[in-house]
Amino acid sequence: MYDLKITDGLVFDGNGGDGITANIAIKDGLIVEIGACDGEAKETISAKGHIVTPGFIDLHTHYDGQISWDEELKPSVNHGVTTAVLGNCGVGFAPCRADDRAKLIRLMEGVEDIPGTALHEGMNWEWETFPEYMDAIDSRPHTIDFAVMVPHDPLRVYVMGDRAVFNEPANDHDIDKMRDLTREALEAGALGFSIGRSDFHKSSDGQWTPGSEAGKDELVGIAKAFKDIDHGVLQVVNDFDMLRPGESFETEFDLMEAFYRAGDGHKGSMSLMERDFAPDDWKNIIRRTEAMNADGLDVSFQVAPRAIGSFTGLNCTFHPLMAFPSYLSIREKPLSERVQIMRDPDFKAQMLSETPVKLAGEGSPVPPVVDIMIADFENIAEKQFKLNYSGKVDYEQTSETSIASLARKNGVSVWEQAYDMMLEEDGKALIYYPVYNYYEMNYDNVLTMMKHPKALPGLSDGGAHVGTICDASFPTYLLSHWTRDRIRKGHDGIELKRALQMLTADGADYLGLTDRGRLEVGQRADINIIDYDGLALDMPEMVQDLPAGGQRLIQPVKGYKATFVKGERVIVNDQVTEARPGRLVRGG
Repeated sequence: MYDLKITDGLVFDGNGGDGITANIAIKDGLIVEIGACDGEAKETISAKGHIVTPGFIDLHTHYDGQISWDEELKPSVNHGVTTAVLGNCGVGFAPCRADDRAKLIRLMEGVEDIPGTALHEGMNWEWETFPEYMDAIDSRPHTIDFAVMVPHDPLRVYVMGDRAVFNEPANDHDIDKMRDLTREALEAGALGFSIGRSDFHKSSDGQWTPGSEAGKDELVGIAKAFKDIDHGVLQVVNDFDMLRPGESFETEFDLMEAFYRAGDGHKGSMSLMERDFAPDDWKNIIRRTEAMNADGLDVSFQVAPRAIGSFTGLNCTFHPLMAFPSYLSIREKPLSERVQIMRDPDFKAQMLSETPVKLAGEGSPVPPVVDIMIADFENIAEKQFKLNYSGKVDYEQTSETSIASLARKNGVSVWEQAYDMMLEEDGKALIYYPVYNYYEMNYDNVLTMMKHPKALPGLSDGGAHVGTICDASFPTYLLSHWTRDRIRKGHDGIELKRALQMLTADGADYLGLTDRGRLEVGQRADINIIDYDGLALDMPEMVQDLPAGGQRLIQPVKGYKATFVKGERVIVNDQVTEARPGRLVRGG
């Protein structure tokens, strides 16, 4: 007798082929039959009128702290994800000595916008070494499976102590120790090693990340830990030093190539996006990577299915008015009080007569880019939008609906237009700013990136930037927008069968996971039943459910009739169940 039978769904196996109407039988957490499945089952679920897919694999999340206290792993579990990869961008919480805990929390708070108070209160720190961290997070039940990579920054702090600042080179002893610890983690089942080299990444006390400027000897030395290991990937986030004088794209890419080449043939990935300050660099990344791959490497691109952007608003981490002196005088008040004060015409007139002050500086948690964007707001307002335009969530709007365009139509300044917009919905209105991937005010270049044969859906940052984005909804957006809504509007898109392959089998193959990512006999029963026609994203909501009253954005979704992890139902009609089958996925 089967434990479960899913009947009459349109089954996409993840291999990129057309869907077929079939039944799926499950026993002991595994798929045992696909087809007629004539045997009896303890439970039968009809998927008639819906698509049935493998569970999604999210390659790029930041639940490194949250996973130690949170069993549900929202919002990823709500968007069809059944396996999440932690430890991206070179930041995380292991290995870590007790004296360095606060330092790593400040780092994560600054780089990934996760409230430090929530991390301080929520994390139990039942580890020091990386294998101990893996054991600790595996000991707690979760809704979905998760895997971890070794992050460069905490590794550097653990080995170098107070010398682990961004401009301090590692000596030979440091490099040997980092390589040994990385190998120890890989042998314990870590799925890779990650580095972050972004000029936007700073700790909450304004310091550059420890590994942001690590040299060739260090990166090559660490990558040699992969020699004779049969699993593991090398992950890179890099903006190629475009904000620092004297650096060049080619010089930085040479360093990344040396890092990948030292990895003994292991696969790698690199973030790929279109940046306004270097709009052609994504093409250069593809050019250099294709040349590497032609010469024997295997490096993929992690591509986002929409803009790498942020939500700004009175309830978010950042917004355009946050540097005005009058606003600074009320910023600590509750939202309702701020809204009441800002609705006063005299306060509004006074505030809009002022000049914004600088917020960044030595020791400030505010990154310099915030000051740059505020100073340039009259220009960048041309590509900022109210997210719920015409009553629906719209991430791909035209210049006609931008703040600047609406200001011109209404005969007001962009500052006043933004002021009034942010007071809507009792101060909970969101302005969407597509910082990257929207240079030409559409997603045509994003489509080109996603259609590259080495493209992997990534960069969702699930669990991070909780006050500015909610990109854990990327899988839902990829399906609803790119395979359905955009095509219905007469634009180019992606075939459903290909999008599902990207979200499932492609990620499994990249990570070397042979037990998931496909609907085949013998595979784990990680499965989604989706109302494809009804799949939709709602407006993101700010909720206060983190430890110490911390807040984060959650984006409600409709359309996930059921999600199974190893045959146990963790989602029913978009709601999380009490099932906790998720465990740590170990490589090797």
